[in-house]
Amino acid sequence: MQSKLKKVIHPPEFLGILGGGQLGRFFTIAAQKMGYSVVVFDPDKQSPAGEIAEKHICKPYNDLKALDELKASCSAVTTEFENVPAETLKYLEKDIIVRPSSKAISIAQNRIKEKDFLKKCGIPVGPYVVIDSIESINNIDEKLSIFPGILKIAEFGYDGKGQIHVKNKTELEAAFKTFNSVPCTLEQKLNLDCEFSVVLARSVDGEEIVYPTFWNSHKSGILETSSIGPLRTESLIASLNRRFIPSTRTIARELNYIGVMAVEWFLVNDGYWVNEIAPRPHNSGHLSIDACVYNQFDQQVLALTGNDLKQPEVEFPKSVMLNILGDLWFRDGAQKEPKFEMIAGLGVKLHLYGKAEPRIGRKMGHVTILGLREESHEDVLDRCESISKILWEN
Repeated sequence: MQSKLKKVIHPPEFLGILGGGQLGRFFTIAAQKMGYSVVVFDPDKQSPAGEIAEKHICKPYNDLKALDELKASCSAVTTEFENVPAETLKYLEKDIIVRPSSKAISIAQNRIKEKDFLKKCGIPVGPYVVIDSIESINNIDEKLSIFPGILKIAEFGYDGKGQIHVKNKTELEAAFKTFNSVPCTLEQKLNLDCEFSVVLARSVDGEEIVYPTFWNSHKSGILETSSIGPLRTESLIASLNRRFIPSTRTIARELNYIGVMAVEWFLVNDGYWVNEIAPRPHNSGHLSIDACVYNQFDQQVLALTGNDLKQPEVEFPKSVMLNILGDLWFRDGAQKEPKFEMIAGLGVKLHLYGKAEPRIGRKMGHVTILGLREESHEDVLDRCESISKILWEN
């Protein structure tokens, strides 16, 4: 049992990670930097993390023999995304340290369970109804004003996938059938003032580290930009911090969470709602790689190995991140490599994820624009816009 396993794992022991995309790749880099070795478990032969890890087990997540090999190969296991089956984590944690736990993952990977959990914690969520049958559609109370809404599958949705906007019951029924009538949530479409995320790390001892709030902008359901310096009044920021940061801590504690997590928030008329919990490092937290001394992946390694966490030590508080999607490779109807050399400059950091091929909507990398001392946050945003324009026009 985990309670009987050693508390601190020291280098050069092996650490395991389920999933080998860009989050797993950054975890691997952080772990190796600290002297650990990494075994990646990912069914993708071209896994970006698997390419740089000491070992890659390329098997399905439900392959028990392969999972036994993983247990024999490392001292502790974490995950890079919430869509790894909770049963896989439950199987592993019988014999090896798994952080975060299967229980925490099982809640965060299912929108219905997640919203029930948040309500029990007293955390505000937007108006929604559970859609799990045609009867549940017919029983929607017209007084709820749930339309226009967004139908979201309860499990395995991400980056805008598994979501359909609907205006009425007729469209809702058609969308539900499109999703093969799997359980869903119908969430009221909110007129958002803005979206932001809180990235928190929590250790075995309950120590908590909170990163600066990341203010986010999405396009077609996919994160486009994140920034540390918000274009908001200081009084509003202070007011929100007093509410949503304690709420994020409550979520982590009630989940008995160990590791790095992010909570996505909506600001609506000075009120705030949870969008979802991400039980892992977060795309918006990529800013910490260049803007902070200790990034979110450093904290993930420290929490997994039972070590004390580190204060982030923000060096560049006016920073912006621009996501690079596969769309950039398909300008003018033909596939061509972007001219990344044209954006090189002071305070510009390019990160490509090592993915084998670009696809529309696929996250291929990101650019961090570090705010220089003499710049305002608006100046950094202008530079970000200019960089995006250069990439798309050349």
